[in-house]
Formats: sequence, C-alpha cells, structure tokens
Amino acid sequence: MSEQLVFTKMQGLGNDFVVINATTQPFNLSVAQMRALADRHFGVGCDQILVVEAARTPDTDFYYRIFNADGGEVEQCGNGARCFVRYVHEHGLITASQIRVGTRAGVIVLTLTAAGEVTVNMGAPVFALSQIPCLAPALAVEYDLPLNEKTIKINILSMGNPHAVLRVTDWDAALVARDGALIQAHPWFPQQVNVGFLQVIDRQHIRLRVYERGAGETLACGTGACAAVVAGIRQGWLDAQVRVTTRGGDLQIGWAGADAPVYMTGPAVTVFEGVVAVASLDGGRAA
Repeated sequence: MSEQLVFTKMQGLGNDFVVINATTQPFNLSVAQMRALADRHFGVGCDQILVVEAARTPDTDFYYRIFNADGGEVEQCGNGARCFVRYVHEHGLITASQIRVGTRAGVIVLTLTAAGEVTVNMGAPVFALSQIPCLAPALAVEYDLPLNEKTIKINILSMGNPHAVLRVTDWDAALVARDGALIQAHPWFPQQVNVGFLQVIDRQHIRLRVYERGAGETLACGTGACAAVVAGIRQGWLDAQVRVTTRGGDLQIGWAGADAPVYMTGPAVTVFEGVVAVASLDGGRAA
C-alpha cells in the first residue's frame, strides 16, 4: 500500500491551509510534491501548507513550519498561526488556552478566546533593514522605491516576514497583480517581499489587499494586516486599535507603538479532514 498523508483543510478569513501533523506521521514531501498538494486542480489546494512539529526548545509547546504554494518555506503566517492553535486544540494535542510556538521567526504566543476566536502576540515589528532584509540605501519611515522609471512611496518592515505597504485611494482599483508582482521581486528585497495595498477608511478602519510571496493575492494575510496597521500608525494615519477589512473578512489589530508587540485577533475554521496518497503528488503539475 502506498504511503498516505493525513491532513486537515483549514481557513482563516479565506486564507486557506493544508495542515499536517508531523508529530504522528513523517513529513518529507519534496518541493514538487508540495506544489502538487497546493495545486487547486491537481491536489487539495491551498495558499500555504502548515506543519505541526514537536517543540524544539523546552520553553515552547510546539514548532510551526510554513510552506507557500510554490513549495518555499517562509518565516511566519498570521492567519496560519490562528489555524495552528485551533488545530492542536481540536486534535487533543494540548488543552491550555494559551500556547507558545517556535517558528523560523522566533517564538509566538497564541491564545484561544472564550468566544472561539484566536489572539496572536505577533511580537514587535522590525524596521532594521538588515533584519527585514531590505537593500534600501538608508533607514527611513517611508521609502521612495524606484519602479519602472517612476518612484512609489512605500513603508517597509518585518512582522517575522518582510512586508512593503503602500497607501492607495481605492482598493478595488489597485493594480495588485501587476504592481504586487513587480515589488515582490524588486532588487531591494533579496528574499522577496509581501506587498500590502492599504486604503484608509478612518483612523480605526482600513481596507487591505495583499500580494504574498509564492502565492499571489490571497483573501487575507495576517502578518500583512499587522504590517499595514503598524505602517499606518507610524505615518499618523491610524489609532492604536484598527479593524482591518480584507477580501475574506475582518481582523482586529492593536499596536501601542515603539517596541510593543502587535496583537492580532480573528477567526480560524476547520473545513474538512482528508487523506492523500503521496504517490499521487508525483503525477500532478509540479510547477
């Protein structure tokens, strides 16, 4: 009998995931196999693959890995983090309402609320260019990015993964696919960058679309929402608590400024459970 992989399909505001428990089964998919698994025609279909692993340090409860739909491993995913905590609770891996999870970007703290939503302490935003990483010529609050013989104004920071945020007047009219792809691959960003298109409604409400590395535009991006709110607060556009409307729904983001952590609250939903034959991932589209 061919090797089988048990998975759970989950979503947070339409940002969807295939979650794999590597504490009970081996996880050794190749990049091509992960691309096939994430493919919406030849596989299960998802924006990212999330892997639950045993803790790597004694001060954490689990380790959390994230792979984009193109098979590339990334540092952090806010919507995925909310799905992660709901997954480990629903599968009886832990009973505590608050857990500490190791990631490539460091430790994050996740809390399952009594109302069934999840609050994530995403840590403090990072602005140091070398840590984002970004090759802009000098540190600034707002940057002039040369793009196709013109210059656009963007905000650059890391929320565990790199983000560029630009303000638009109308999120429907924003050229997300075109400009997102260009900015994502800009030479300033050696590890590429997630690109947020931010429309300010008022000081406590924004609309946001995000073009994600390795996935294209998604219905929601948790770290992108955090980055957009941080950028807006630093620019003086927003208050400390902001509702972020995405194509998939709303998140609540809070940041007190300076070195304070960013808090994100929103839903996480299990869609279905399934089993996939690993051999079937060798026959699907891998690129």
